[in-house]
Amino acid sequence: MKLAFLILVFASAASAGHALWEIFHVAGAQRAVNHRLRLAVRITALGERVLELRKQRGPEALGKIAWVWLRNLIVRSGVVIDLRRGAVMAAIAAATASILAMVLLHNPLIALAAGVATAIGGPIAFLKLKADRRARGLASQLPDALEIVVRSLEAGHPAPTALSLVGREMPDPIGSEFGMAADEIAYGSTLEQAVGRMAERCQHLDVDLFAATVRLQERAGGNLTGLLRMNASTVRERLKMRLKIKAASSEGRISAIILTAAPILVMIFLQVASPHYYGDVIHVKGIRIGLGIIGSWLFIGNLVMRRMIDMRI
Repeated sequence: MKLAFLILVFASAASAGHALWEIFHVAGAQRAVNHRLRLAVRITALGERVLELRKQRGPEALGKIAWVWLRNLIVRSGVVIDLRRGAVMAAIAAATASILAMVLLHNPLIALAAGVATAIGGPIAFLKLKADRRARGLASQLPDALEIVVRSLEAGHPAPTALSLVGREMPDPIGSEFGMAADEIAYGSTLEQAVGRMAERCQHLDVDLFAATVRLQERAGGNLTGLLRMNASTVRERLKMRLKIKAASSEGRISAIILTAAPILVMIFLQVASPHYYGDVIHVKGIRIGLGIIGSWLFIGNLVMRRMIDMRI
């Protein structure tokens, strides 16, 4: 009887967690789809809306950032930068990391280094995570978006209407990018210029191929519908190849995660359960050299395994 009760409790908790996940997931998808539409409701003038979208997503809005790689990372991530809010969050994360390092290691210098590393590396890691997630979304959504454009062109619609249809019907990130391209065409840009700016914002190989296709058709002529259909087929095949590579390298990626996390987790557990295990001998020069060598080999091993599983097409 007790076992049945525990099973029912577990099933109820799992169902509740799944329901909450679906609610928040659907709500997030709806917010992503309606981001540009909410902006259109708030800013009715087309020119002002285009300028605001360029300010949020354009590379020129980040000209005050001196490092080109950081500007490119911000643009690829799709994050609207708020320097004040970002500084506050970085400070909170740095303080949290310093406190945790001080509690676990009881070393002020290590705690200070952990805070500085978190304040600098945390925002970069967050932007890199968002950029990678956005790149995966673009790669998976672009073939369907091109199919929508092809069918719209075959139905007799002009190119701006086909692009705006993708902006209305598909979620972010591809929906907002095509919607911005349609707004720029309506604002006075050509199809080649609008798609070129979209390629600058996305910085993705498949989007670059789409922009090159449009540029080729604009300058050399030809059937845009047929070119885009071939483009969609090419992008879809490249996506299938990426998924096959990901499946083939899954064992190596899991091995890298386990081999990296295991010694770190064991060290943290020992430090919490028995602080004197390392604390009594950490001042010994040989111990420090040994730990440094272990950490170096761990880093080198990660680089080697990443090189083995990092396949690009």
